[in-house]
Amino acid sequence: MKFSISAALTLILAAIEAEAAVQGFDISHYQATVNYQGAYNSGARFVIIKATEGTSYIDPKFSTHYTGATNAGLIRGGYHFAHPDSSTGAAQADYFLAHGGGWSGDGITLPGMLDLESVSSKPTCYGLSTSAMVSWIKSFSDRYYSRTGRYPMLYTNLSWWTSCTGNSNAFVNTNPLVLARWSSSPGTIPGGWPYQTIWQNSDSYAYGGDSDVFNGDLAGLRRLASG
Repeated sequence: MKFSISAALTLILAAIEAEAAVQGFDISHYQATVNYQGAYNSGARFVIIKATEGTSYIDPKFSTHYTGATNAGLIRGGYHFAHPDSSTGAAQADYFLAHGGGWSGDGITLPGMLDLESVSSKPTCYGLSTSAMVSWIKSFSDRYYSRTGRYPMLYTNLSWWTSCTGNSNAFVNTNPLVLARWSSSPGTIPGGWPYQTIWQNSDSYAYGGDSDVFNGDLAGLRRLASG
């Protein structure tokens, strides 16, 4: 059987790409029980855990999830579900930081993540103009940075980011992108980011929550956690 150089190169590149990705997942109180150790044993190395919403809601499972993830050896961090219509970005960053969203350069804590998406009970963009939304996100991001020395990751999808920020590229050089697209590939990257740092590729993960993939190797994931 003939085996061309190009075919061999394709296989090598595919192997490199497969190695340069780390499985993870994200969870909230909707996952009452999570098999953290099972996830770790299967190859997962990180988890992002819901901590807060707005300035009045703390996820009741956050502490349990955070402790369980830590005990299993997972790199972990918190996320905040944004309510841009209810208070300033800075106020919500402060609330997030006060209730689990902090960061320290210990190598096992991810920078906090700001979850930007629509909810059915609200207007798609929470009634804000694209410029007002960008300003709101910047307010959150800048406050988080001023208090931790790290910019938060931004979770969003192509449709929301395009509609609600005008596909702004204001965060390309500061905030890692967590891209939500439940598909076989990340697809079009919004906002001028050259690539996604983490890709939420499915709303179902065998050990609980949604499936996330870090766009790099384990050393890169540790660098993200270390600053």
